[in-house]
Amino acid sequence: MSLQNPIPIRLKEARKKVTLSQKALGIRIGIDESSASARMNQYEKGKHAPDIQTLKLIAEELDVPLNYFFCEEESSAKLACLIAKLSEEERQELINKLSGSEES
Repeated sequence: MSLQNPIPIRLKEARKKVTLSQKALGIRIGIDESSASARMNQYEKGKHAPDIQTLKLIAEELDVPLNYFFCEEESSAKLACLIAKLSEEERQELINKLSGSEES
């Protein structure tokens, strides 16, 4: 069983959610205007993978956590986005709740 790279799927999904074109996203993260569209297209098609620094810039621009791009299941991707919006205190509460070690 071969695992599909989740990055192209998540990238396209997040970009469309914020209604940015491939070119606009590429330009916003600092790719030259003449190659921005083609490069983003290659990332979304899985022909090339962005390096981690580029992926961080994309995540910031699309307002998703970096780990979102590595989620294979849709539910994990949604959880990653929701958890990223929580405060540190709220995250700790969630960890406690999920691990069954909630203090009463």
